[in-house]
Amino acid sequence: MTRFWRRISVNCSYLMPFVFAICTIISCKPPNPDNTILLFSCLDNGGNYQIDTKITVTFDTVFTSIGSVTKHFKVHNTSNQDIITTLFLAGGERSLYSINVNGVPGADANNYFKNVEIPKKDSIFIFVKVNINPLNQNNPFLVTDAIVFLTGDIKQEVELIAYGQDARYIVADPSTGFKVVAGEHETVHWTKERPYVVYGWAAIDSTGTLVIEPGTRIFFHRNSGLWAYRYSKLEINGTLEEPVLLRGDRLEAGFENDFAQWDRVWINEGASVSIDYAVISNAFIGVQVDPLPNNKGEIAIVPTSVNIKNTIIKNTHNSGVLARFLSLNMTNCLIINNGGCGMQLECGQYSMKHLTIANYFKGDRKTPACYVSNKVSDPLFEAVPALNTKVDFINCIIYGNHEKDEPEVVVGKTQGAELEATFQNSLLKAKFNPIYFKDCFLDEDPQFVDVKASDFQLQSTSPAIGKGKPDIEVLLDILGKPRGDKPDLGAYQFGR
Repeated sequence: MTRFWRRISVNCSYLMPFVFAICTIISCKPPNPDNTILLFSCLDNGGNYQIDTKITVTFDTVFTSIGSVTKHFKVHNTSNQDIITTLFLAGGERSLYSINVNGVPGADANNYFKNVEIPKKDSIFIFVKVNINPLNQNNPFLVTDAIVFLTGDIKQEVELIAYGQDARYIVADPSTGFKVVAGEHETVHWTKERPYVVYGWAAIDSTGTLVIEPGTRIFFHRNSGLWAYRYSKLEINGTLEEPVLLRGDRLEAGFENDFAQWDRVWINEGASVSIDYAVISNAFIGVQVDPLPNNKGEIAIVPTSVNIKNTIIKNTHNSGVLARFLSLNMTNCLIINNGGCGMQLECGQYSMKHLTIANYFKGDRKTPACYVSNKVSDPLFEAVPALNTKVDFINCIIYGNHEKDEPEVVVGKTQGAELEATFQNSLLKAKFNPIYFKDCFLDEDPQFVDVKASDFQLQSTSPAIGKGKPDIEVLLDILGKPRGDKPDLGAYQFGR
């Protein structure tokens, strides 16, 4: 197999956010909003310290053998006297947690800190991590401990809680950057009992088949992805009740806003791919369909079957869907919140039915929600001429938060090849174009239920209701509701 990084054409840089715990406590003063724990803040009438307890540092699910993010809290001495305290982990050297104070580790395996001084009106920082050992079980399990503070005769404990999850690990060969998960003429099934955690690229070799069963969860580390190599076969067989999840491996609060946690699902020429009821989120690119160039930069355009149904592709740093030279069919899909195009289709054969492409990306977006062209824009393919291209959108919604004069649908035609692009019975934020638009509704607010909450179902007053073309062989919507003889536009049928 050709080394994958020769092919990746989009360069990107990644930022790893640092996640902080929000810990609060009832004290003699209102809880502080800056992760401050007022452990030593109040005096009783006899001059003794009254230490308010009960705080908890909680970690989201942590995969076994992989350390968590570091969380921290601050111990603040609000009194007018210096305080000397000793702290340690209750679990001792058997603890799966580790702590340090102001960046300094403990004196021994017990994470023991003796005679820690907290000057008056000052504070110390406590940093906490957890690394959980495998237990060889399918269900998540609870891992607890406590940080014990001894201040004179007073004892206080800060609870530590994490949920461990055993997983199946797919680790790429460092020399190639990928791990073949289905070899030639081999069929492999991924199942839902335990999640899969991928480091590098999980690759399906030519004539190999990977079948991903309902409810399977796949978590990708930074710069990792799923690669359907040329002439391979990929089946993602989710259901409405048990969709297949593909996302980044950082589960802690705050990472949901990291739109480049992993790379992409990448599909090459000659592959046979079906994706049904999947949720693909927080990748650099959601799904990319294009041929793999050879050493001379040449490509082979061969029959390729990629069918995606009832799938959500969201929160991508770049395009949600990028397809070039090959063919792609999509039905009842939701593509939202993309730093590039929601859908970018160039030089191929594409059929789209009942899609909702809604780009309300909060960052600086220079591209439309939907871009169609008979010429590939990537400089890697600049030697490839314009090619005959056919694109059909039927009963779709394409909308977004571009400025009022910026369209969300752009068709770019280059001389030297045919471009047959049809948008039919669709609601579009676009400038009128009689060549490409047929029975479309332009610049009408689709009236989604709640854009901020990413609920792109339709309100009862939506102009998209009942405006679809019937008899296009899409009987149900993404939630399994019957379309009837007056289908609504987009992925969702209004619940009437």
